[in-house]
This record gives sequence, structure tokens and C-alpha cells, in this order.
Amino acid sequence: MADEPIIDRQHEREREQERRRLQEEELKDLEVEARRGPRPLEGYAGGHTTWASAQDDAVAAVEHAHDAEASWEASKRQARLEPEPEPEGERD
Repeated sequence: MADEPIIDRQHEREREQERRRLQEEELKDLEVEARRGPRPLEGYAGGHTTWASAQDDAVAAVEHAHDAEASWEASKRQARLEPEPEPEGERD
């Protein structure tokens, strides 16, 4: 029981240190927010690679070439309340 005041003072000192640390971090945050301009990590997402956007476009054109037609056909089937056709290879 005699150690409780010592422990209480130690805990209070730790809490005060934590409050000071948080205040310092908050001041740093406010300083950064007050400056205009790009943030430190902005701009890296569009970094240079050896993969050209034309490659993406070419692959997408092949992969999604018939998406619009398939979607339209599915919508018409749904409007007529027809069941969806079974995908090729999954029939018994």
C-alpha cells in the first residue's frame, strides 16, 4: 500500500509524456496541412513502368469486345423471363 503514491506519480508522468508526444505530433500535422502543394506520396501511383497503357488498351479491347452485346442479350432474356443459358462445357 505504501507504493501506491509512487506508482500513481509514475503513471501521471507517463500520461504527461504521452500528452506532450501527441501535442507534438498534432503540431507537425497542422504544419503539413497548412502548406499547399502535393503531398509527399502523391504522384507515385502513376510512376513509370515498362508496361505501356497501349498494352492495357489492347488487352481490354480483346477481353471486353463483346461485353455490350452479351449484356444486351442478357437484359432481353431477363425481360422475357427466359432462363440463362448454361455456359459451354458445363452441360451433363
